[in-house]
Amino acid sequence: MKVPVVLVVEDDPAINQALSDRLVAEGFEVLRAFDGPGAVAAHDEHRPDVVVLDVMLPGFDGLEVCRRIQSSRPVPVLMVTARDSETDVLIGLGVGADDYVAKPFRMREVVARVQALLRRVERSREVVPPAAATVGGLSIDPRARQVLVEGAGVHLTPLEFDLLVALAAEPGVVRSHVELMREVWGWSEASGTRTLASHVKALRAKIGAHRVRTVHGVGYALVVA
Repeated sequence: MKVPVVLVVEDDPAINQALSDRLVAEGFEVLRAFDGPGAVAAHDEHRPDVVVLDVMLPGFDGLEVCRRIQSSRPVPVLMVTARDSETDVLIGLGVGADDYVAKPFRMREVVARVQALLRRVERSREVVPPAAATVGGLSIDPRARQVLVEGAGVHLTPLEFDLLVALAAEPGVVRSHVELMREVWGWSEASGTRTLASHVKALRAKIGAHRVRTVHGVGYALVVA
């Protein structure tokens, strides 16, 4: 069985080393980079399975790193940010990050997020995509991974698309936080509801805020009409 390869991109040598050591102890192979150009070069040469990417980097920042690596191939990216503002998170998700953690973080939380990203990738290879559907002005084609809003194409990140497909599986029905985290992220519980909320907000910005209804404390539903 192939050992998953994680690229750790962090300019602080102590944090980079500590995180790399913990991931190695958990059974991962780890590559390390300390700046933007080095991160892109390491990704292009080694093609890791997951990237743990700090936002604040010398050379160019983690957002630009994410843009560049996602333009060459889809790869799960866990953003690490010291600025846990909603705007920063949405920008990160918008350039293709799958998830994020804020500093200071717990090592076990990063490991859990990395493992969840790998499970999601593995599950997406095994699951047969559902048939195309039209819901409330949205045309969703899971096989082609394309969505049209009132006939116009919209670009969604892989996780945004998977979230939309999960909501569209039961239009009008409230999908709970736990259901969505399990189905889309591969998490067995709802501790990542902030991540879910951030992705819902990013999805709304692209397909129309009125198309996703929030039921506070419960979950979300795709609006049929």
